[in-house]
Amino acid sequence: MMEMEKNSLFIGGHWVEPASSRRIRVICPSTEEVVATVPEGVAADMDHAVGVAREAFDRGPWRWMSPVERADRVRRIADHLAGRAEEVARLITLENGSPLGFARQQALGPVGILQASAELAARFPFSETCRGLSTTSLLVHEPVGVVAAIVPWNGPLYLAVSKLAPALCAGCTVILKPAIETPLDAYVLSEACEAAGLPDGVVSIVPGGRDAGQYLVEHPGIDKVTFTGSVEAGRKIMASCARRMTRLTLELGGKSAAIVLSDVDVEAFIAGAIAGMTMNSGQACALLSRLIVPRSRQEEIVAALSAAVGRLKMGDPFQEDTALGPLISSRQRDRVEGYIDLGRREGATIAAGGGRPSGLPRGWYVEPTIFVDVENSMRIAQEEIFGPVLCVIPYDDEEEAIEIANDSRYGLHGAVFTSDLDRGFEIGRRIRTGSFTVNGFALDPAIPFGGFKESGIGREGGVEGFRAYLETKALTAPQGYEPDERWTGGHA
Repeated sequence: MMEMEKNSLFIGGHWVEPASSRRIRVICPSTEEVVATVPEGVAADMDHAVGVAREAFDRGPWRWMSPVERADRVRRIADHLAGRAEEVARLITLENGSPLGFARQQALGPVGILQASAELAARFPFSETCRGLSTTSLLVHEPVGVVAAIVPWNGPLYLAVSKLAPALCAGCTVILKPAIETPLDAYVLSEACEAAGLPDGVVSIVPGGRDAGQYLVEHPGIDKVTFTGSVEAGRKIMASCARRMTRLTLELGGKSAAIVLSDVDVEAFIAGAIAGMTMNSGQACALLSRLIVPRSRQEEIVAALSAAVGRLKMGDPFQEDTALGPLISSRQRDRVEGYIDLGRREGATIAAGGGRPSGLPRGWYVEPTIFVDVENSMRIAQEEIFGPVLCVIPYDDEEEAIEIANDSRYGLHGAVFTSDLDRGFEIGRRIRTGSFTVNGFALDPAIPFGGFKESGIGREGGVEGFRAYLETKALTAPQGYEPDERWTGGHA
């Protein structure tokens, strides 16, 4: 394959020369070959992006357009991406190793997010009358300002659009920093924003490393930071934002538990459990990486899981029947293999996997691995591995199962598998997580997503996620005053 080369950055709606000669080498995880080079954004590029975003927000037309007008531009972005969905899917497979079938979901999912955000914004009450004890107030929901959006490599376009879409619909201007591992799909997103005819300064997309991201977070021209990534990076960003009271949304890690109740039909639950363990080769924060099973049925469940995992095809992610691709990098593979070795040292037993697949000499592959004889206090059960590693933990009664599920510093996602849906919802109410699924592994971008505890602050998706890009202002007058239509016309 001929190496792709990009030489410009998308800043404020225009293609511009980068401020430095630094380059990002994009390496295909399945072949370990360099497949593209793109400019690496540095502090001067971030200054440029923030400057034009600040000007566009403070003096440009975007925030003063009606929600319907903004929604129309956002739909144009969606239409452009929809027309290039197969191209985007192949770029995602090339840059992060996702099997093509899953990459297609990652390409089409953002189209749905953009459309859903546009529909929500068009009907959202940006202004409403509130009667106080002795006053009448007009509550106006205004855009928060200039947004810095920082996304990781594991779901690059999906996560980028989950931040960009609501921010734009709310009337904000945005600087998006993709991860250096996965900048290629971001170029298509830039071209979609260009084709949509957004006003100057509204969107900049600047790939860069951690230093560039931290510089952006600390920039005095930023009003809000939205970040998806590790807890450690989230803590650092939160500390930086605290100094200036910068608004903040954090979507961080997880160690989600799936509780299997004793009445479960094993054959019916296997597909959901495997999806929850292996999606994106285990590189997803919401994965079900702890399986809490009745001790009396553990042997049966582990046998079924091991057989199902053994049937998954691992290999070339461009092959249509591949279920598992490589990990993103050699460093990530080293991390996952380090945890597998740690699990052995802690006393856990490998029931399936545990090594590198045969017949794949190139690419950063790790077999899906199932551990048994796991205690919830073990590091492999408490720390986010970010790879296809499942810990099976037995319980004797449901109270113990709930206690095990909640015994985690994380609280992002969870699930229960049962033949009794009412019982499943009852269990779900008692698990301290931001989302919870009964009988499956499902994430809906129109439903709020985010975490309890160390899994983050705030929500993305739905009305709750949209409100994160708004500030509320109360315009108050004496009781009896009726706000004029000029002030309630629906503008943000």
